[in-house]
Amino acid sequence: MEIKIVTPKVSAYIRTHELGDKWEKARVLFEGDIRHPSLHTELMEPKDEMIYSFRVDKKYRALFVIKDTIALVFRITNHYR
Repeated sequence: MEIKIVTPKVSAYIRTHELGDKWEKARVLFEGDIRHPSLHTELMEPKDEMIYSFRVDKKYRALFVIKDTIALVFRITNHYR
């Protein structure tokens, strides 16, 4: 499944938090298999919103929705905040 960042804020967050290499690794894994065990992909609550997340690293997760066959990443969050 193709993955796209939909807002410049996400790209800026990746740069600011020095996640470029980790993001690229997660992106490759995601595009190969959305359910790759390293990503820990999950459907967020409330489930009817259809917002998913996957692990960028142990501290950060990417939030996304699926439109057609594209995962649209709209936020990266500090998972433990």
